[in-house]
Amino acid sequence: MLTLQVNIVERMKVIKQVVNLLNKAYQPIKGNASFFFFMYLIGIVVSYEELPTNNPDATVYSNLWLELFFDLYIICLLLSLIPLKVRRWIRALLYVIAYATSITDLFCWVKFQSTLNPSMLLLVGETDGREAGEFFSSYMTTDILFSSVGLLLLIMLLQILVVVGQKIKLPIAISDKMDVMYRVFARLQPVLGTLCIVLFCWSAYSSAHNKKEMVEMFSLDTIGSVEHELTTSDCAQFYLPVYRLVFSIFSNELASQQIDRLIEAKDKMKVDSCSFKSPNIVLIIGESYGKHHSQQYGYFMPTTPRQIKREKSGLLVPFSDVVAPWNLTSFVFKNVFSLHVVGEKGEWCDYPLFPSLFRKAGYHVTFITNQFLPKAKQAVYDFSGGFFLNHPELSSAMFDSRNSQLYRFDRGLLDDYDKNQKQHNTNHNLIIFHLLGQHVTYKQRYPSDRHHFTADDYAEKRSDLDGKQRSILADYDNAILYNDSIVDAIISRFENQEAIIIYMPDHGEECFEGNRGFICRKHSAAIDYDLARYEFEIPFWIFCTHKYAVKHPDIFQEIIAAKHRRYMTDALPHLLLYLAGIHTKDYHPEYNILSPQYNEMRPRILKNTTDYDKLPRPSEKHLLPKQKSMSKEKIACKVGSGRGEMN
Repeated sequence: MLTLQVNIVERMKVIKQVVNLLNKAYQPIKGNASFFFFMYLIGIVVSYEELPTNNPDATVYSNLWLELFFDLYIICLLLSLIPLKVRRWIRALLYVIAYATSITDLFCWVKFQSTLNPSMLLLVGETDGREAGEFFSSYMTTDILFSSVGLLLLIMLLQILVVVGQKIKLPIAISDKMDVMYRVFARLQPVLGTLCIVLFCWSAYSSAHNKKEMVEMFSLDTIGSVEHELTTSDCAQFYLPVYRLVFSIFSNELASQQIDRLIEAKDKMKVDSCSFKSPNIVLIIGESYGKHHSQQYGYFMPTTPRQIKREKSGLLVPFSDVVAPWNLTSFVFKNVFSLHVVGEKGEWCDYPLFPSLFRKAGYHVTFITNQFLPKAKQAVYDFSGGFFLNHPELSSAMFDSRNSQLYRFDRGLLDDYDKNQKQHNTNHNLIIFHLLGQHVTYKQRYPSDRHHFTADDYAEKRSDLDGKQRSILADYDNAILYNDSIVDAIISRFENQEAIIIYMPDHGEECFEGNRGFICRKHSAAIDYDLARYEFEIPFWIFCTHKYAVKHPDIFQEIIAAKHRRYMTDALPHLLLYLAGIHTKDYHPEYNILSPQYNEMRPRILKNTTDYDKLPRPSEKHLLPKQKSMSKEKIACKVGSGRGEMN
């Protein structure tokens, strides 16, 4: 009997210990109940309010509900370890941060259809008092109160009323009823504690990967590596406004470090002399142009009739073996604009940018872009590619003239040049056109009245594709055909002058190539020959006007002699400096494809990892489309918070 009583007592002790443990598991939320409830509420509200209305398939972050519980529970646990007097102040600070970032994030969504991102933060940093005043007068209107921002303000008001209500002394009758409810609630604490433990373990497991990815993201040391990490399918999800703010601050800090190095390189650069050998140099940079969709390079559809016509005149010389160093626009721009070439010591930001050398030499430099203008609704990819072009000090060092707006179609750049830029030209000009080209979505890259190819045109040649795939392929080829008209129109503006024009897209693009079955690019994949062939091989040509060819027969012959040399576009600045006759210590003839000293055997390293010329080459038969075996897989470019179409 005594033994039975002892066992019962021991069991009661164990039960009491378990109950105490369960009560402690619930204690962090109980001690910060208002904080937990309202912070959870605004996290959910903001996520759902920021779903795109024009995309019925859009969904919130898949682990939103669990990961938000995990994050808030950890915060409440830490708060519960702090003395109450200090805790209240810390909670108040967290309220200010959470509501301020959430309201700002939601405001940006309502006004710009974009959440907080690095570009937006950069714009804020460059805004002066007058511009800030104009912004508030333009955007802070009463209609904001009736939007989702107003809903968030209403939640904040409700929480303030709850806090104030807790300090008001209630009537005795109401107070007694509240005491009864608290006693009942106290008996439920073990159940609630059990629920907390289950939810915490579940949420910790489901959130571990994203937390790991966040840690890895914030351990990166360049904005380019951040951008490349964002191209992976399992990258970090910054699902809360405060996370997006921290990520934006982090990205701007990384960009700022490279800006400082670029400014240092700019201040050290010197131009020894300049002969202005080529009075007018025009560089056209295309976008997402797969060489294997160019009629000029053997494609079965007539996508480049105007360029072929100019090639037949003998003045346009296409190069046969050219690759891009990256398959991301921002990386290409950094490599192409910097005098650094892959394989040299240091990084791209340790070398001068070629437009600044041209401007210092006395050229008038014009930059007209349909992509890299600072704007609020800008993905990390565009931020990474354009931050150095749009930095005030670097921009003024590189460019005399720039466009100030983007256009739906590239034709708008030509009109902008005619109306706003052409009049500023001098006797010596470097003019850079950066087109939107064949950037996804392809159907949006050309006007509806320029729709030439249809899905039916591919029924025989691409019978391995279904109707929808052939429609996408037709849209891509229509975009190439429209691009053909744009580059031809640019040539026409200079063909009566002494001018040399260079065309190169930033990188290639896949549109149901061979038996690969997808569009866009595989950014995180290992580089095999097929990927290199379709995503890195690009069209590249040099056009000399008749006047130029007559006056510079030596250069014209050098171009013809070099057209089958192998080349990577990271070395382009050295060709441009040669054409201009700019003498500087930063110029190296071994990187100039027209020079007799050109090092054609320089390794062409793609993405700083893979030697293009050492990739195993499959048989030509393998490279042909495999009829009836096309995979239905598609790789769509990612969208969401802090993302956009991949360049």
